[in-house]
Amino acid sequence: MASKHVLIIDDEPDICELIEITLMRMGFQTRSAYTVASAYALLKKETFDLCLTDMHLPDGNGIELVEYVQANLPNLPIAVITAHGNMESAVKALKAGAFDFVSKPVDIHILRNLISAATKSGTIEQNPATATTITGHSSQVKQLLKQIEKLARSQAPVFIHGESGSGKERVARMIHEQGSRAEAPFVPVNCGAIPAELMESEFFGHIKGSFTGATADKQGLFQAAGGGTLFLDEIAELPTHMQVKLLRAIQEKAIRTLGTSHEIPVDVRILSASHKDLAEQVKDGCFREDLYYRINVIDLCVPSLRERAEDISPLAEQILQTLAEKSALNSAPRLDDSALSALSDYDFPGNIRELENILERALAMAEKNVITAHDLHLKPRPITETSEIPGSMNLAGQEKIAIIQALTETRWNKTAAAKRLGLSLRQLRYRLEKLEID
Repeated sequence: MASKHVLIIDDEPDICELIEITLMRMGFQTRSAYTVASAYALLKKETFDLCLTDMHLPDGNGIELVEYVQANLPNLPIAVITAHGNMESAVKALKAGAFDFVSKPVDIHILRNLISAATKSGTIEQNPATATTITGHSSQVKQLLKQIEKLARSQAPVFIHGESGSGKERVARMIHEQGSRAEAPFVPVNCGAIPAELMESEFFGHIKGSFTGATADKQGLFQAAGGGTLFLDEIAELPTHMQVKLLRAIQEKAIRTLGTSHEIPVDVRILSASHKDLAEQVKDGCFREDLYYRINVIDLCVPSLRERAEDISPLAEQILQTLAEKSALNSAPRLDDSALSALSDYDFPGNIRELENILERALAMAEKNVITAHDLHLKPRPITETSEIPGSMNLAGQEKIAIIQALTETRWNKTAAAKRLGLSLRQLRYRLEKLEID
C-alpha cells in the first residue's frame, strides 16, 4: 500500500526537519513549504493526506490556509502548530475547520498521536448492526446527522446542548464511532454524579497512599479514555476548582495523577454536554468563561422531541420492539390510532427518555398486544402562562405571549428560545428586561 503524503508548512527549517524525521519514521512521505504562496502551489499540484501548518508565516498565517483547505479540499485534514500557551489562536483555527493543533515546542508523542488520528480519519468502517443511530426522517434529524458526520472528521472539542432526555450522549457516541478514535474507548461521565471531594481522583487518578483511603493505585477517566473520547455530561455541575484543573488538562494535553509531581501526556478528545444554558452560567459567575470558550469550540444543538414530532411514531415502534425483545415477547405490541394521536399531541417535557418510560409502563397495561391512548396515561397539557397575560391584543402583549410561549416550550432555555424566535441571545435579554419577564 502506498505511503501517506504529508505537507509541512513552517518558516523554521528546524521545525520542518523535526516533523519530517518523525513522519519518515512512521512511514510517511513529506513535502515542506516555507510560505503560504508555496503551500498553495503544492496543494494545487499534488495530492496530500494531511497538512501541518505553522500559525505565523512570512506572507500570511495558518488560519488562511485552514480556510483555503476547507473551501477547496474539504476532505484534507489540516492541523496547526501554535505558540505555547496561545490558546486563542488554537481555538480560532479549530473554529475555522482545523483537525487539531499542537503547541511549540512540539511534543513528539503528541505529534505522533495527532498524525495517526488525522491519517486514519475517514478510514474506520462501522458495523451497521452495532453502530449507534438516531431514528427519524425529520429535517431536524437529517441536519443533525450531517453535522455529526462533519464533526467526526475533526478533533475539535464539541459542546452538545439540548433538553434532558433528548439524546445528547447518543449524539456524542455517534461522533466518536464515526471518527478516527472509533477503535479506542468512549468514556461517558456524569459530572453531577461525582462527589466534589472525589472529582480530582476520578478524573486524573491517584497513587497508593496519596490521601486517606487511597489503598491502591487508581487510573483516572482521562487515562481510561486514552486514545479515545471523554464525554463530560452535565459539565455545568463541575465545581469551580475542577473547572480550573480541567481547563489546564485540555490546554496542556497533560494531567498530573494525585500523589505524583510530574505531568503525563494524555491523548483524548473532549465532548461535553449540558441541559443548562452555559452562556447564562458564565454570565451568572457559575462557570468559568475561559473553560466555556475552550469546550465550546463547536456548538451542536440536539432538537427536542416536540421539535421533531414526525419522528415520534417510528421512535415508538423501535422502542416497543426493544422492550419486547427484553421481555421475551413473541412480537412487539402495536399502537392503535388513538395512542398515536395522543403521542403526537403530547409535549414530551422529558423527551425520548420520557417516551421510553411511557411505553414501558403502557406495555405492562396493554391487552391483546395493542396499546391504546388509555394505556399511555399521559399527563394533561399544562395551562401555560400565556393564557393569563393581559393586553394580548396590543403589540407588546402579543410579543410577550410569543416570548413566554417560546421559553415555556424550551423549558426556559434562553439560547434555544432565542433561536426559535429568530432573535440573538442579546436581543432576547433586552426584550425580557423591557417586558419585565422574569
